[in-house]
Amino acid sequence: MSVRVRFAPSPTGALHIGGVRTALYNFLLARQHQGTMILRIEDTDQTRYVAGAEQYIIDSLKWVGITIDEGVGVGGPYAPYRQSERRAIYHQYAQQLIDSGHAYYAFDTEQELEQMRERLKAAGVSTPQYNSVTRTQMRNSLTLTEEETKQLIAQGTPYVIRLKVPKKEEIRLKDLIRGWVMVHASQIDDKVLMKSDGMPTYHLANVVDDYLMKITHVIRGEEWLPSAPLHVLLYRYLGWEAQMPQFAHLPLLLKPDGNGKLSKRDADQAGFPIFPLNWKDPETGEIAKGFRESGYLPEAMINFLAFLGWNPGTTQEIFPIQELVAAFSLERINKAGAKFDIQKAQWFNQHYLRAQSDEQLAEHLLASLKSHGVDCPLPKALKIAAVMRDRITFPQDLWEQGKFLFVAPQDFDMGVVSKKWNDEAISVITAYKNALAGSPSVDSVTAKALLEETTKQLGIGTGKILQALRLSLTGAGGGPDLMMIIEIIGQEEAVRRMDYALKTLPVKVS
Repeated sequence: MSVRVRFAPSPTGALHIGGVRTALYNFLLARQHQGTMILRIEDTDQTRYVAGAEQYIIDSLKWVGITIDEGVGVGGPYAPYRQSERRAIYHQYAQQLIDSGHAYYAFDTEQELEQMRERLKAAGVSTPQYNSVTRTQMRNSLTLTEEETKQLIAQGTPYVIRLKVPKKEEIRLKDLIRGWVMVHASQIDDKVLMKSDGMPTYHLANVVDDYLMKITHVIRGEEWLPSAPLHVLLYRYLGWEAQMPQFAHLPLLLKPDGNGKLSKRDADQAGFPIFPLNWKDPETGEIAKGFRESGYLPEAMINFLAFLGWNPGTTQEIFPIQELVAAFSLERINKAGAKFDIQKAQWFNQHYLRAQSDEQLAEHLLASLKSHGVDCPLPKALKIAAVMRDRITFPQDLWEQGKFLFVAPQDFDMGVVSKKWNDEAISVITAYKNALAGSPSVDSVTAKALLEETTKQLGIGTGKILQALRLSLTGAGGGPDLMMIIEIIGQEEAVRRMDYALKTLPVKVS
């Protein structure tokens, strides 16, 4: 059977980066086996639906390069792929469960449910449940006569449909990551399968859809592991146990210190994104910055997310997508939670950014310059890309760290001034300024030759004044190749900057 996997998020807000990891693992397995990657939108909880969230999910997957073969936005043989459009399908199977005695109607009001919970708490039950014991004391089709049940339905009395969980049974399933998982039926409550508004809950809808869409592997977050035994029961009761997909429950994403599950608040406090793209809250208008807008590259995010729970069993860390597809396996996913190490994400980004061509880096620079209203010819942008390549982690660093190549310094690092701005430096910079001004043309090679000639004539070692010279040109004591800086800003500008520094900075006697 061909591998068929699905990513099934709910459109209740921005897609968490952990959701992108789940989608990635599904995608890698599908590609490895030449299978099918499906996008299904689980929007049965209409009270939590957020406008724009569905398109945000589609855009996020597209940005990182996770291609959808079938589903929302693409279509396919099992459409529709939005659960809200499949209501009639779920009713059919809910009725099948009732007819076979594996589900029942429950007419309890909120007040009655609350009274039941209070009674159980008073009896010392810490986690009150609607289960095989309590259902015998509630208002449902198991305690009512068939005639009473029909009459309540005919009268339009609100009801839900609950699964009838067996009293004494150990439910087992084999998880591809965690091995055998066993849960006693007494630990499972009679979950609602169909809500009073006629919409199915996640439990019924996802089992029905996974079966009808011929899903072979269900790869989802650890938070769904407690529900897995319930889903096993549904497959059995619907007669689909032989077609039940294989399960793999992914480890949690943890805070950078490993202490607890990663949340948006944690990310905000630590100063890094939690969403793939910028997300504007439709209610508050607040914008949460995304990884894309923060300067992360898609290939870096793919590589980083793959390692959040999985390892190849080797020392290799850089995986182009084709190699990642070949190396990936569910069996090598860890059970323990994965620390969200943002420094590692930056390391991956640095690697992939620096591996780009000068032309690609120049495009990043020109985009930043345009947003700041700065013009720059392509040849100059290419030179800047080459000289700044080994100093950047994000595309915006080309502008932020290379701003001095466009704007002359008005302030200077006074620490460098106090240590390096002395009579020797002033004499060399003065002479060098004049030599540059008198040269027919200047490039990096000419600039270096003129500097060496100047220091030789004055009998001052070049190394003694280099930091002061850099200070006069950039305002700082460190940076990329100094001679290339002179070539990039140009002869006239270099002379002007040195002249300004000589007139501005205080003289310190050697």
